[in-house]
Amino acid sequence: MGVWELLLAGLIILFGLCGVLVPGVPGSWLVWAAVMWWALKDPQPVSWFVLVGATVGLLLCQVVRWALPPRRLRESGADRRMAAYAGGGALLGFFVIPVLGAIPGFVGGIYLAERLRLGRHGEARAALRTAMRSGGWSVLVELFTCLLIMGAWLGAVLWG
Repeated sequence: MGVWELLLAGLIILFGLCGVLVPGVPGSWLVWAAVMWWALKDPQPVSWFVLVGATVGLLLCQVVRWALPPRRLRESGADRRMAAYAGGGALLGFFVIPVLGAIPGFVGGIYLAERLRLGRHGEARAALRTAMRSGGWSVLVELFTCLLIMGAWLGAVLWG
C-alpha cells in the first residue's frame, strides 16, 4: 500500500473518530471501513489480525452500548464545544498515558469545557456528572474502542 493510500486511510480513521462525537455520523463504522480497506489493499497476516480485532471490538462495543442508558446528551446541555474538548482530551490522554489515558482525558475534557463555560468548580463537577449520566459513558465506550482500533492500525502500519 502506498503512502498516499495510508494517509487517506488515516484521515478516514480520524474523521471516524470525530464522527463518534457528532450525533448522526457513523464514526465507528468509518473507522472499521478504513481498516477493512487497508486490510484488503495490504493482505498481510497482521492486517487481517487488526481487521478481525476491530470487528470483534466494535461488536463488543455495540453490546456494551446497548446495555448502557440511551444517549440524551443534547437534553443535558452538551454542545459541540464540549464534544471537541472531550474528544481532544481523549486523544491527548491516549498518547500521553498510553491507551488508558483516553478515559481520564475524555472526562477531563468535559470538565474543562464546563469549567470554562460555568466558571466554578462545583457547577462544572455537577455538569460533568450530568453529561456522563446522560450518555457520556456510551460515547466514551465507542470512542475508546475506536481509539484502540486506531492504535492497533497505527502500530501495524509503523512496525509491520
